[in-house]
Order: sequence, then C-alpha cells, then structure tokens
Amino acid sequence: MRKLRRLALTGRTVRLRFTALYGALFLLSGVGLLVITNLVSLGSRINSPTETPPGEQLTLGAAQELIGRLQSQLSEIQALQARQLLIGSAVALAVMAVVSAVLGRIVAGRVLRPLRTITATTRRISADNLHERLAAPGPADEVKDLADTIDGLLERLEGSFAAQRRFVANASHELRTPLATMRASLDVAVAKPEPVPAQTLALADRIRTELDQVDRLLEGFLMLARTQHGALADRATLSLGRVVSAALVGRAADITAKNLTVHDGDLHDDAWTQGSRTLLTRMADNVIDNAITHNHDGGWIRLSATADGASALLVVETGGQVLDQEQVARLAQPFQRLSTDRTGSGDGSGLGLSIVAAIAAAHGGGLDLRARPEGGLRVAISLPLAPARAGVAA
Repeated sequence: MRKLRRLALTGRTVRLRFTALYGALFLLSGVGLLVITNLVSLGSRINSPTETPPGEQLTLGAAQELIGRLQSQLSEIQALQARQLLIGSAVALAVMAVVSAVLGRIVAGRVLRPLRTITATTRRISADNLHERLAAPGPADEVKDLADTIDGLLERLEGSFAAQRRFVANASHELRTPLATMRASLDVAVAKPEPVPAQTLALADRIRTELDQVDRLLEGFLMLARTQHGALADRATLSLGRVVSAALVGRAADITAKNLTVHDGDLHDDAWTQGSRTLLTRMADNVIDNAITHNHDGGWIRLSATADGASALLVVETGGQVLDQEQVARLAQPFQRLSTDRTGSGDGSGLGLSIVAAIAAAHGGGLDLRARPEGGLRVAISLPLAPARAGVAA
C-alpha cells in the first residue's frame, strides 16, 4: 500500500515539475519568436507606387508596359521582404536563445536549490554532530525521498556510534573490577609472613607494572568515550597558559629526571577559552606527557599559548630526529605510535594524542601535528577564543 501511494505521488513530482517548467519555457520562447518576427515583417511593408495618371485613358501597349513594370517592382518588393524577414527571424532567434538560456539557468537553479541545500548540510554533518538532520520541507517527491533516506542513514550511524561508545565505556568500567581483584590478590600473596622468593617478588613487580599499564589504558578508553559523547559538564573560562603551566609544575620531577630544557616564555595570559575544566586539563596533561615521554635525555621543549585572531592557540614543540609527516599525521588516531627509536621505551598506550584530538574537536577546535623540518614534532591545538574580560572574571 505504501509503495502504491509512493508511486502515485511520484506522478506529480520533480519530473512533472521539470516537464511543466521546460514546456512553459519552450512555449514562451516560441511566442516571443513569433511576436518579434511579426513586428519585423510589419515594419518592412513597402507601398508600391501608382504610376497611373488619374483620369488618363491608357492604350493597350501602354497598359502592357505598365503591367510589366509593376510585376518587376512586385518581384523586387517580395525579394526585399523575404530578406528582411530572414534577417528579422535570425535576430529574433538570437534574442530568444539568450533569453531562454537565462531563464533556463534561473529555473534550473530554483529547481536544484533543495539539492544544493541537502548537499551542503550533508557535508557539514560529521561524526561529531550526527544528531543533526536534513528535515527537508516540501512535497513528497524525489528530493524529499532523498532527504528522508539520508536522515535515516544518519540516524542509523548515530545509533551505531552511540552503541560503540557505550560498549567502550561499559567494558572499561567492567574490566576495572577484575583488575582491582588481581592487584589485591597479588598484594595479599606478596604480604604473606613466609619468606617470599626473590623471583616471586620480581614477578609480582612486573605484573603490578603491567596492571598499572592496563589501568591507564582503560582510563584512556573512558576519557575518549566521555569526550566523544560531547558531555561538557563543568564548563568554565580558562587560560591555556595557566593550564599548561600547572601541567608543567605537576611534572617537574619527570622533566628533571630527563634533564629537559623547557622554554615557556611564550605562555601568555591572553589565550582564554571556554570548555570543560576537566577535559582541558587532561588535554594539557597529555600534550606535556607526550613531549616528555617521547624526548631524549638532555632535550628541550618549547611552549607557547597565544591569541591568534578568533582562536586560542597552544603550540608544543620538541626536538629530535627528522620524522615522516605521513606517520606523524596518523598519531591523532588511537593506538598509533612512531618507531621505538623515538620513544626509547614502551611507555604510553597510544591514546594520548587521540584523546587530545577528541577534546579539541568537542570544544570546536582542532589538532594539527607537524614534523619539524630540522627534526622533532610540533603539536598545535586551536580552540575558540573567549573574551579576556570574561576569563579574568572567572
């Protein structure tokens, strides 16, 4: 029944509108062509002169000579009218061709306007705003059917993304319980009053280290799922310079352990942005952790936080060997790492920069990763700039 109704509605849809519009245009063009041709032909009428003297009786020879001259003049007049009609028709055809092209462009643009709107809206929708819909107005035609089909596809994609994020969050929560049980059992086994062999203690330390690594991985999963849900609960106006300075203070011991030189003279207090305090703090922590972990002993870190137009820009640069830009561009994806020669260790879960990218996207910004030509990595985070006055008040 629905198929029959759809087929019935299809009869008066876009095809019918195209047929009516182009038929009307052709009819209008034909009428215009006829009007112009008739106007040209009316203006080209030539009245033939009358050479018959009034009241004079013509002889047979004179009458025949007059008839011959009149026939000759009539032939010339007909030839002239034919040329003028041909020229007028050519001019009318050229004018109507231009008029038809202009009218056709206007009408085609008006008919295709809903398709352009659908295309622009579909391009704007991404994984971060799958809740948006086209909701195209108008009659139940092919365009409406296309928009409804795209809306249905977006709805299914949104459900699939939401189910995936819920699975990641739920799995991370559920896995924390057995991890805590394993850690507690390990502590109980090591804390027995009997002497514990050295090999058992070494094994326990190794297992405890791996459990901590898995715990950090699960925490990264939870943070990534929370960020991709777009839940910005504790919104505040923050200074990126102050947030990064706090992250540096919290990691002073790690910086000293690697003998790193930190250049933070460009952490200005004018790069204010609005967003989740927890997520923005985690973003700064991850960037600083990445700069410390993936750095060599005696290296350097250069930091800057400035207001760049309508954006608050945070840039973190580190030295090192020359990197491949294609590999660097993939670091914003989960579990993507560079070669172990750069890291120098197996630390990190491969989620740090992907969490940074997700947090920046959730706040309407972006992450740009560049391999420095002279060696090392440049991490640039752009976020919408908040008014400095509002930031100072906060």
